Amino acid sequence: MKGVRRFKDRLKEDLKDAEFRKAFDEEEIYASLAIQIARIRQKKKLTQQQLAKRLHTTQQTISRLENVYNKSYSLRTLIKLARVLGKRVKVELV
Repeated sequence: MKGVRRFKDRLKEDLKDAEFRKAFDEEEIYASLAIQIARIRQKKKLTQQQLAKRLHTTQQTISRLENVYNKSYSLRTLIKLARVLGKRVKVELV
């Protein structure tokens, strides 16, 4: 557990830098979104292929939506995805 504490301490220190914080916050949004999509799909016991069929798209598109490095989400796609998964999209500027 010592390594974990060191990482958290280092991250806490790095986040004090405004430029690092900005980049970290942006990356966290995309990664969080991709993880949420994958978790909800898995919780619904759907494969990427099954979800793709419901969205009238390809499995590769679903894979891209679940990729933490993807930065090309459209709000329209997220709304459609949310409806198919029985969820809704909430966008906030805080």
